[in-house]
Amino acid sequence: MAVLIDGKATSQAIKDELKAKVEEIRKTKGESAVPTLAVVLVGDDPASAVYVRNKKKACEYIGIGSRSIELPAETCEEELLALIDDLNGDAAVTGILVQLPLPAHIDENKVIERISPEKDVDGFNPVNAGRLFTGRPGFVSCTPAGIVELLKRHDINIAGKHCVVVGRSNIVGKPMALLMLKENATVTVCHSKTVNLQEITKQADILICAIGKPRFFGAEYVKDGAVVVDVGIHRMEDGKLCGDVRFDEVEPKCSAITPVPGGVGPMTIAMLMYNCVQAAGMQ
Repeated sequence: MAVLIDGKATSQAIKDELKAKVEEIRKTKGESAVPTLAVVLVGDDPASAVYVRNKKKACEYIGIGSRSIELPAETCEEELLALIDDLNGDAAVTGILVQLPLPAHIDENKVIERISPEKDVDGFNPVNAGRLFTGRPGFVSCTPAGIVELLKRHDINIAGKHCVVVGRSNIVGKPMALLMLKENATVTVCHSKTVNLQEITKQADILICAIGKPRFFGAEYVKDGAVVVDVGIHRMEDGKLCGDVRFDEVEPKCSAITPVPGGVGPMTIAMLMYNCVQAAGMQ
């Protein structure tokens, strides 16, 4: 039976560590040194609203400040960029997060590039992406960072292993590959145009599934004893959540596997909180 890689318990442990660290900052440096996260939400997308609420709850739990800025969907690009400029210049704000996706008339790349790299706690700014690429310190995209932390805290050795990442997005796939290289894995990146995908994934010691297709990966994609990380999250017609992996089918073949929900998802917000606390120290 596979080890269940528990994201809920791991994220809670990280938040508890951060809570203690914030209490220490408050005691030794005063209230003004405590981090504050500014979250900007444009429009009324229901899923985005839930994510923003969860981030606010996490801020409250670890004891950092949160500033929620909600703008109507018709907000123009210039207004949003001007707001980011104001937040960049506000010394009380240590981290800035603009909730994606944005309305179609706003260029997401312009918005991401406008956030100061020192306040880019999502790790999406090209400067931070470049720092990751060249091995320099900077903020790392929260989901890939959370996956590495999950593996390490479950004593799963990464060095020397063959890691196959299925997905090449700027948010998960690309930074994931770079982080696994940093941990001395041998990395293969696959995507929608990969020929003979199944042959490649069956070579993986660690298989990271971020293809964005519900229940895509069955047992035929996984070698015996592999570690499987499921990054996908989808709501089925019956209301239940599932990932990119057919869990019941794949789990018997694995040495370890992340569930959906309760695996990678909780780690994303935990690592966002980690980046917020790091930002305060850097600034």
